[in-house]
Amino acid sequence: MRIGKILIGAALAALVAACSPKAPEQAADGAVAIRFATDWRAQAEQGGFYQALATGEYEKRGLKVTIIQGGPGVNVPQLVAADAVEMGMGSNSFIAMNLAAEKAPVKAVAAFMQKDPQVLMAHPGMGVRSIADMKGRPILLSDASVTAFWVWLKAKYGFTDAQVRKYNFNPAPFIAEKSVIQQGYVTSEPYTIEKMAGFKPAVFLLADEGYPGYATMVLASDKLIAEHPDAVRAFNEATAAGWTSYLHGDAKPGDALIIQDNPEMTQDLLDQAREKLRQYEIIEGGDAKTQGIGVMTDARWKTFFDVASAQGVYPKTLDYKSAYTLAFLPKPPASAP
Repeated sequence: MRIGKILIGAALAALVAACSPKAPEQAADGAVAIRFATDWRAQAEQGGFYQALATGEYEKRGLKVTIIQGGPGVNVPQLVAADAVEMGMGSNSFIAMNLAAEKAPVKAVAAFMQKDPQVLMAHPGMGVRSIADMKGRPILLSDASVTAFWVWLKAKYGFTDAQVRKYNFNPAPFIAEKSVIQQGYVTSEPYTIEKMAGFKPAVFLLADEGYPGYATMVLASDKLIAEHPDAVRAFNEATAAGWTSYLHGDAKPGDALIIQDNPEMTQDLLDQAREKLRQYEIIEGGDAKTQGIGVMTDARWKTFFDVASAQGVYPKTLDYKSAYTLAFLPKPPASAP
């Protein structure tokens, strides 16, 4: 099974550029201007970026950062590849690998979620005690998920495409049918379903079962990397500081900007999501414990590529290392070996 190609033709590039005028590379005060496009509407899962902006972490490193809120109609890889923005958010490792497969001029330069927050949820009392118990059961998945973590689920658990049911980000079908499994983010859907339906779903975090993908990566254009390498490193270091502050300090500055961008967001949603990010070590787990927030490793990328290529998603000859660079990772904490 192949993931659909990212088409970045001249017409698309022209359209994107017309919709988003080219920003100056250098602001009047000498700061490097960076437009950073997120992959969804403002939420706690992006809290470190908003916190870094709100608390001046970008500014004090010589950057003038503008966060451009994403949504269902926004294709971040296309925006970065077409130079409509300098940097953007990569939702999962497949996105960076797709860009490499298409030879697009974009690389992942950091991964701020060491664990992909994707979960599968089941109704309590239905005999689902592990992901393996979901074999043969109907599973609600989005189109994007079918070409992403579903590949790993099929390889590890023997799931089949006959189990897939269309998920349109509406929990009503899951709530109504006890036999159905649904995808979600550990920071979002379980809480929403509990509030809506009055029960706690059984939640299984794919990352804790061995799913090797990163999430919330920073994508940078090859042009920015070549012309402003110090700015790329500064952005990552500022974002790492923002995440530390958002998770363990006063999150109010970042939350205020999130709600400003997305007025539908509520404080209770932000608070519980931030707690889940800490509880499940989404940002600070894995290699980040010793190598710092935002870290990526060659070994982790190889594991991911080996799984995907074994399932025929990518040719085994693909230069998967062209999907990322480790040259701009934030500095590890002082206590790290």
